[in-house]
Amino acid sequence: MNATIEAPIETVSEENDSLMTTGPDFASHPEAFRARQRAAWEKFVSLPMPARTDETWRFADVKSLSIAPYTRAEVVDDGDRAALLKKSIGIVETSGRMVFANDCLLARDIYNDTLRAKGVLWLPMEQAIAEQAELIEKHFMRESGVLGSAKFAALHESQVKAGTFLYVPRGVEIALPVETFHWLSGEGASVFPHTLIIAEENAKVTLVDYFQSAGDDAGFACGVNDIVVGNGARVTYVAVQDWNRKTLAFHLNNTTVARDASALALRLNLGGSRVRDEAVSRLRGPGGRSDMLSVSAAEDDQIFDQRTLQIHEAPNTSSDLLYKNSLNDKARTIFTGLIRVDEGAHKTDAYQKVRNLLLSDEAEANSAPGLEIEADDVRCTHGATSGQVDMEEIFYLQSRGIPLRLAHQLVTFGFLNEVIERLPGEPLQQKLRELLHGKLG
Repeated sequence: MNATIEAPIETVSEENDSLMTTGPDFASHPEAFRARQRAAWEKFVSLPMPARTDETWRFADVKSLSIAPYTRAEVVDDGDRAALLKKSIGIVETSGRMVFANDCLLARDIYNDTLRAKGVLWLPMEQAIAEQAELIEKHFMRESGVLGSAKFAALHESQVKAGTFLYVPRGVEIALPVETFHWLSGEGASVFPHTLIIAEENAKVTLVDYFQSAGDDAGFACGVNDIVVGNGARVTYVAVQDWNRKTLAFHLNNTTVARDASALALRLNLGGSRVRDEAVSRLRGPGGRSDMLSVSAAEDDQIFDQRTLQIHEAPNTSSDLLYKNSLNDKARTIFTGLIRVDEGAHKTDAYQKVRNLLLSDEAEANSAPGLEIEADDVRCTHGATSGQVDMEEIFYLQSRGIPLRLAHQLVTFGFLNEVIERLPGEPLQQKLRELLHGKLG
């Protein structure tokens, strides 16, 4: 297939000041959006840092959240650009690819020109902010942060300039996934990737985001995605988080699902030092469905902090959350999740399951699922389990000549793979299995 490679958008150089002392200054944005950024910066400055006494930060290591050491990332040089483009490898067949490094667009490859003719808009966020003011105003970060990271959401909004804007018109189906790569490079550098997906009535699309570090330098990432699923639409969103082990990262997900629509979101957590994920799914139309999935493989002293909210605002809606974590060495995972059924949201069908596989006596998993129901005739279940490897399974594998270390890896992979198997499309499943195999050794 022929690829159309478009030149990167020109960016404005920034002073290399601490994020704590400098505000937004992106002259390329329209004035209306810059006004939003200034307001967001004022909100960020006014809000306090999280404290251990905050219920939404229960169990969290708040001492590690300081962002004072981090600065705005600098533009990568030509040699690094070429190397990162070669390393941006995803699924074999896609509808397109975008590559960003330090919040600057390196390349946009479009493999299906017919999509443009059908009205699909697949733009770098900076271009969308300039050219799609109405859609940006309507959908960009219009849902309030309710899971504890309002301060970091405000920081993201005040600094954002890069990411993916994907608009799929009514009745259009994009058969193959689209992919975006976000690279972080440089000591103390920070990035603020954003993904906005708008799927109109009966549209269908899959988007995969990859978040990776170019080297071993310490960095900071604060990403947000908005997923807007119209009546009867189908959206699959996959986030592959593989930052290096010196990265502090936040990722905030807001999904709204309309009548008879469905959203499936999966997060694969592999890298990072301290990683905070917040996911909110709002079911606003009868017949809407949301699948919230996560796979985390934690080792050494990694901490994966996961907070979720399933909000059923309309009757006859369903949601299914399945989070699986494997923990080795001194790793920690935290999960707090809530299923909320609003008044009048009768016949809600909601599930929430968290399972932790402890591979070390020093690993720690904290889980707190919950329910808040204000409607009648609902079916809601929730639960969390933590356990060690089944030694009978290990013995069975060893009896067939498989070494102990490999036996543990196979059992761990089988435990986590259950979640990956819920993704549509074998190529996408296989890609995530390869990445997971790489993490598990």
